[in-house]
Amino acid sequence: MRVQDVTLPGPDAADQWCELLIHTATPEVGKQWTDTGEIHEERDLKGRAEGETRSAPGHPALTRILRQHIEDEQLKPGDLLFQGENGGILAGSVIRRAWRGARKAVLPAHVFESPTGRRVYDNRHTRLTKWLNDGIPPAQVADWAGNSVPVLLATYARCVEGQLPDLKRRLEAAGDLPEPPDAG
Repeated sequence: MRVQDVTLPGPDAADQWCELLIHTATPEVGKQWTDTGEIHEERDLKGRAEGETRSAPGHPALTRILRQHIEDEQLKPGDLLFQGENGGILAGSVIRRAWRGARKAVLPAHVFESPTGRRVYDNRHTRLTKWLNDGIPPAQVADWAGNSVPVLLATYARCVEGQLPDLKRRLEAAGDLPEPPDAG
């Protein structure tokens, strides 16, 4: 992702959510699996037409972090947001090492040793589950995630929890029957 793909609100704007524009995926697949012999392979987004983009919201905390990072690193619009050596793609080993250190610093030992959040990619599942549990409509979550609604629900429907009391109240309020007339 390049700096120009992040839309940051002004520092004094009431709405501090940023927008992340995603053009392609550049997974680390290994030299033996790419046509170029490079470790990363740039691909169009799954389920999207060639060149099509998608956007995702960025929490105000992320807005603050990105604004500071761009300023500290003196990044220009065409620069990669997070750069590896010589301004190139950040190596997966660097990301994994930083992620492991961050997990170790904040998680209790038993959670750190468990599979929970072991891979950076696990954050995607955590975020999508959280959005669904927070009541964000599945169509919106699917759009942000770059999934279809059927794929999203097939994957995450079992993860949605804690909404039953609220859903019962909403159903009750929407479907209340009038009191029967007095028989007397």
